[in-house]
Amino acid sequence: MSRQRFSIVQGWTRIGTQFLPFADAATADLPLPRLLRLALFQISVGMAFVLLNATLNRVMIVELGVPASLVAIMIALPLVFAPLRALIGHRSDHHRSFLGWKRVPYIWMGSLLQFGGFAIMPFALLILSGDTHGPILIGQVGAALAFLLVGAGLHITQTTGLALATDLAPEASRPRVVALLYVMLLLGMVASA
Repeated sequence: MSRQRFSIVQGWTRIGTQFLPFADAATADLPLPRLLRLALFQISVGMAFVLLNATLNRVMIVELGVPASLVAIMIALPLVFAPLRALIGHRSDHHRSFLGWKRVPYIWMGSLLQFGGFAIMPFALLILSGDTHGPILIGQVGAALAFLLVGAGLHITQTTGLALATDLAPEASRPRVVALLYVMLLLGMVASA
């Protein structure tokens, strides 16, 4: 390690955990830059939560005039996949991909499902707005499908990402690592709000 980099590390260590509360979550096996890169999936999950539950909720009810009961059902649709989190976690524990990875393909698949849902959503909202000649039912089905895809993606990404973090972290620092990941989830929510 270069002399300048070593002095920077010593400077951060002197500041202590009073100003850097999760600095002690990093270990030699899981340094802080790697831990922060790992926490990026939680930031994306937080941003997706805000987009689904706050922005689209208000847009669909206020601007598009979709009945609030229908929007409530659509917002509840992602919870359909919540019981499957245990199955997803078990599968990512025991089944390796053809590349030899256990967790990363599930994180990728969850991210792709989120992207697919968010890609469908604008078209469903266009139909719901009445600017097109399509039937409103297609817009409602498209919005429901988008909410389902995003919900499935959120649950898959979050479950396997947290499992990957606990795999990489030493047993003594696991509580602090998981706490850091949930703080990153909250930061993603605040940043996207």
